[in-house]
Amino acid sequence: MNQEAPIIVGLDIGTTKIAAIAGRKNEYGKLEILGFGKATSFGVQHGMVLNIDQTIKAIRQALENCYASNPNLEINEVYVGIAGHHIKSLQTRGDIVRSDTDAEISQKDIDQLINDQYKTVIPASDQIIDVIPQQYIVDSLQNITYPIGMSGVKVGANFHIITGDKNAIRNINRSVEKSGLKIRDLVLQPLASAAAVMCDMDFEAGVAIVDIGGGTTDLAVFYEGILKHTAVIPYGGENITNDIKNGLGVLKTQAEQMKVQFGYALADEAKSNAYITIPGLRGQSPKEISVKNLAHIIQARMSEILDFVVYHLKQIGMDNKMLNGGIILTGGGSQLKHLIQLTEYTTGASARIGFPNEHLASGHIDELTKPMYATCVGLILKGYNDFENDRKALEENYVKINTSYFAKEQASQSVAAQEEWIEDNPSTQEIQERKAKERNASLKNFLDKMKTKIIDMFTEEEDAKL
Repeated sequence: MNQEAPIIVGLDIGTTKIAAIAGRKNEYGKLEILGFGKATSFGVQHGMVLNIDQTIKAIRQALENCYASNPNLEINEVYVGIAGHHIKSLQTRGDIVRSDTDAEISQKDIDQLINDQYKTVIPASDQIIDVIPQQYIVDSLQNITYPIGMSGVKVGANFHIITGDKNAIRNINRSVEKSGLKIRDLVLQPLASAAAVMCDMDFEAGVAIVDIGGGTTDLAVFYEGILKHTAVIPYGGENITNDIKNGLGVLKTQAEQMKVQFGYALADEAKSNAYITIPGLRGQSPKEISVKNLAHIIQARMSEILDFVVYHLKQIGMDNKMLNGGIILTGGGSQLKHLIQLTEYTTGASARIGFPNEHLASGHIDELTKPMYATCVGLILKGYNDFENDRKALEENYVKINTSYFAKEQASQSVAAQEEWIEDNPSTQEIQERKAKERNASLKNFLDKMKTKIIDMFTEEEDAKL
């Protein structure tokens, strides 16, 4: 497996950072990290590329750092995460009527079903990013998760379609391609994060992934193994930093540092007599910042983000009782102190931090287990999922070709054997014809003998007279 498995690279183009991680699965199915690099992001805001030149520089810097961690790497193709205000989703239903109803439902039928959904009418300014099947229907049977191998005339499915703004997608494509790379696929960031921090039981139990990034908070809801909903909430860690900057009258770098080192998502947990001393500007006296006031600012914005999460859950009828797996918080913003308590208080569901170590092999650096790298690790897992599906399809085609070849060989051998059997085992008509020929031959032989005897008798009489 280790020799066959390719090296896959995930590229996370975020608002605050750009990260590139290269990995390969080992013989145990775990992900070995072969290279890691990151850079500060300047050209991206709220998940959208607004300055292509600065984004290209940041991508190249992240790649250089990745090469520095492993000079033997060769990176040509990447899986890229996508998010931003422009991301939308919709539900559709599609059906096909199969021409060959005697044959089993195959991957070809499913591919046709999915490809038909790319013809769905959407606004002219948007583009379909992904089509995700939810549940299949075969004739009158519903709620089927895997229809391949079944028999049926009509095959249908419910789909979750993710769309994005064409220009926003073009800007990502240009930034990556001008950095000397080819995009293998664009993946919605919360789906990538979900792959990194969730196990099979989470998918089935009912889970909401809340990925708190720098510019946006991404939401993905799973229930009974099905993706039920995705959404992009237009607030993230940058909004909290700006709130601190404006509310306390400090520099943005100071606001970010205070948020990370002294920030609380729950104001009740902050000490009322604790203060942070900020150096004054240009000879001004230092400023005293109350940790309690800092926590109130953070809690106000985080509560707003979580209110959006509750709103989306209610929109799809998923209350806290249906989320048996609770809420999984990931992304850089999930590292705020006491965020779990605030989440449980606001949503009424249990909460935990999602670390991207669910599928990682041992031996990686500790930094990669931070929630901020969940998207990048998930992109590699998405790439492996595509690789394994492609290999499975090739194997199925190989089996079909060989099966067809052997069937023809067997048919040919069967025909030859049948002809040989017929030759050795004549039919009733052939037997009757053969017996008739034998009777005719016997009669002819008898008449020939009689004819010879009569001739001999007359010959003897003539000889006696002479």
